[in-house]
Amino acid sequence: MTEKTPSKYLINLEKYFANDNPALLKSAKVFHDLDQIEYDLGLIEADETTASKNSWWPIISLIGGNSTAKSRFINSYLNIQQVVSGIQATNHKFTVLLQNSQNNSATLPGTALDVDPRYPFYQISRKMEQLQKGEGNRINSYLELKTINSERLKGKLFIDTPNISAVETNPINSMFINHIVENSDLVLVFTDVFESASPMLDDLIQCITLHQDSNKFVYLIDDPLATLNPGKANEIIASWQRKLSGTGLNTGQFIIVPNQQNSINPLDKVDFSEIDERMSNVAYNRSYRVLDSLEKNIREIEDVIIPEVKNGILLWKERVNISSLIILCFIAILAVFAEINIGILEFLIDPIIGPILIAILLAIMMPVHLLISRLHAKLIITKLNERQKELHLMENLANLFEKNLTFIHMLLPINEPAAWNKKMKARLIELTDKTKNLVQSLNDNFGTYDEQVFTDYQEDEQSDYVDLSKFKT
Repeated sequence: MTEKTPSKYLINLEKYFANDNPALLKSAKVFHDLDQIEYDLGLIEADETTASKNSWWPIISLIGGNSTAKSRFINSYLNIQQVVSGIQATNHKFTVLLQNSQNNSATLPGTALDVDPRYPFYQISRKMEQLQKGEGNRINSYLELKTINSERLKGKLFIDTPNISAVETNPINSMFINHIVENSDLVLVFTDVFESASPMLDDLIQCITLHQDSNKFVYLIDDPLATLNPGKANEIIASWQRKLSGTGLNTGQFIIVPNQQNSINPLDKVDFSEIDERMSNVAYNRSYRVLDSLEKNIREIEDVIIPEVKNGILLWKERVNISSLIILCFIAILAVFAEINIGILEFLIDPIIGPILIAILLAIMMPVHLLISRLHAKLIITKLNERQKELHLMENLANLFEKNLTFIHMLLPINEPAAWNKKMKARLIELTDKTKNLVQSLNDNFGTYDEQVFTDYQEDEQSDYVDLSKFKT
């Protein structure tokens, strides 16, 4: 087994993000162990890592309707002094907001996000191209990156979505909405989005319904009446709860957006304490999301990747055997005609000539069978490459399949992928157990049953940690 060194991406994750808490720090080691398994199977290259499948940034997405509620909130919350230098209410792109220490903001094209595995839109153009031919080249029409000097953005990513009612209804925009909601740690939904019907609203409601058990949704109500008359706040919240319940949205926190009319005046402080409280938990939500992603990546090998390759092997064997059988049948037909015309049966039953003829037949069929195997393998490899794109897998299914193109595998009825054995399965089980222990250690940040047990557990876990920062980039 060739030892795989940690990828530069994983080392950088350990350097910039994993120090947030011990669970994330140790998860980098588990990700490397998973990379080693996939590398041994031939699923990834030496410089790749499964940790790049999901962004490690804490992600907050904002979804609003036709009003200026969302844009006013962003400008006020991020302390952007002028609307013209901040976020526009008429923006029709999905905008990723990133903290920058410079005073002047900068806007970068969507391609900057598409090629950087640190961000949640890594290789999103491939999905766009699969949905609509040619749209992958138009990623800059849908996506952009904006840098802003704001302390509240530090260590976080905000994703500002286009106004749902104004955005064009097409598969690309629907895919973006689903992708953002699925990968966000906190989703701020402004209730004005529910005030006007649109096809995109139906997609949004369906998407929220699928993920509403994740406790990531906060509904922000921008109502002047609640600001002028605080006593009406509970009544307004109850009204919105009933309205959204009628659409199937039964969970989520409701918050009245504080008055932002004078937010451009630095002397007038806007009370965002309730929203700040939810923001403070985003880092923990990110940690659970990363660990959940790690566990899914481990399960994906046995539940998705191996079955796909195994199906390819079974189809390959079936086609090869049928092709070889057809050739044998053709030879048998020729033998029948030869027997009718010249009589060869006496040669086949001859104790000396018979075995020689059989040996000649085997000498012919063996290279023919191997040649047929390689020809059909090329078709299976093409099919597996297509399946890899359909399933949006980074793992190279065809590469694992090609490990079976050996003399033994082509002649014998071996249907299991090469290198997939009990030892490999045991390694995956061990990684699953480590991941569950990391989730438990993360839970222990909020409370422990026995402090001494928790201390002993932490001491035992230290032996499993390898500091990836020791490796040179």
